[in-house]
Amino acid sequence: MVVTNPWLAGPSPTKRLDRERLEERILNLLSSQNMCVLATAGPDGPLATPVRYFHLDFTVVFTAMGTSPKMRNIRADPRVSIGVFAPLVGQASSRGAQLFGTARILEPGDADYERYWSVVRWQSDHVERSRPLDEPPLGPLGVVAAERIVYTEHWLRREGYAPRQFWRDARPPADAGGAPSA
Repeated sequence: MVVTNPWLAGPSPTKRLDRERLEERILNLLSSQNMCVLATAGPDGPLATPVRYFHLDFTVVFTAMGTSPKMRNIRADPRVSIGVFAPLVGQASSRGAQLFGTARILEPGDADYERYWSVVRWQSDHVERSRPLDEPPLGPLGVVAAERIVYTEHWLRREGYAPRQFWRDARPPADAGGAPSA
């Protein structure tokens, strides 16, 4: 029998990518997709919601109505998981990431709001709804800085690397006031 991708057979390699190469691949995935699944915990259990996202480095940004179930859940428990994946044709094309972090809801006027708002591409929505482009819809933003990422790419097996790679934020943790801890 002819096998299209013989390198997929057998045990998976265990070799790890260096941090720079892993970050390059994760950022490529985040830049080449625009939909994710945001998982929150709510009073009725888990809620997984498809969300259009934008990103700034390893921080995912999304817009939502402040009264939506996902925003209500984040206010009650800000721990979230986000799944981002590329279209799957077969095992060889399997590529995605699970991001884990603590979500923040930023309102206009909050510190950092303008910084994250700048990556939101709201203009196409306004055009689609026949709204003027000189009136941006300044509503709440969901912001999730990844604390850790599980990245999966089966194509890495071709080069002798494990298909599942692990990334952790290298910045020092912030204290309750949001400043880096000493």
